[in-house]
This record gives sequence, C-alpha cells and structure tokens, in this order.
Amino acid sequence: SLGVAESGGGSVQAGGSLKLSCLISGSTWTTHCVAWFRQPPGKEREEVAVISTGYNRTKYVESVKGRFTISHDEAANTVYLLLNSLKPEDTAKYYCAADWGGMWCVDAPTFGQYDYWGQGTQVTVSS
Repeated sequence: SLGVAESGGGSVQAGGSLKLSCLISGSTWTTHCVAWFRQPPGKEREEVAVISTGYNRTKYVESVKGRFTISHDEAANTVYLLLNSLKPEDTAKYYCAADWGGMWCVDAPTFGQYDYWGQGTQVTVSS
C-alpha cells in the first residue's frame, strides 16, 4: 500500500502564496498518479490538479490554471502544489491522493479514483 502525508497549509491574505507537500511512501515504483483535491467549507470535495509522476504530465481544473502548479521531486518522493495569487474562494482543506501509476489520471476526463489518501491540510485565505 501507499502512504500519503500532506503538509504546508496555513493562513494567508488574498494574493499570497503557499506551497503544499505530499510525501508518498511505501513504493519503489517510479510512476504514480498523484492528485490534489480540496473541500471548501460546506461544499463537496473537488479536483484541483493531478500529475502522472513517471511521465510528468499534469492537468488542472480551470479555476486554478495559471495560479497553481503541481510538480514532482522523484528523489524526495514528494509532489508539490504551489498556490499563487490565492483568493478567498481557495479556502478549503486540501487533500493529496495517490495510486499506482500510468496515464489514466491525466488522459481521462476526471482525475479518477484513488485508494490512498492523506489526512488533509487546511488552507485559509483572507480578503
């Protein structure tokens, strides 16, 4: 099984930046699908960004394109989500999810289903 652990959340003012980290453990594979989701207060969980780490292919939802960047450090077994130009509507608990690799997560219309999830990290953006 895979271990998934997020870190890096916090509170910032609108226009600020944060960098979230997602440490993946328990695998010697080089390719995983790793996605970031978020759940705003009182709303359903939504997709944010996804990466196929072995192919370095990425996909973003429209609302974060040009502001958020997902990346992967293979040596650190970590996927990052850089959040720039934050808006109050970005306030949410951010979750990292991972599963065994391939292109399924970037080729499909949605980010797909994941078996391994972290506990989440809170991002709060004030106006």
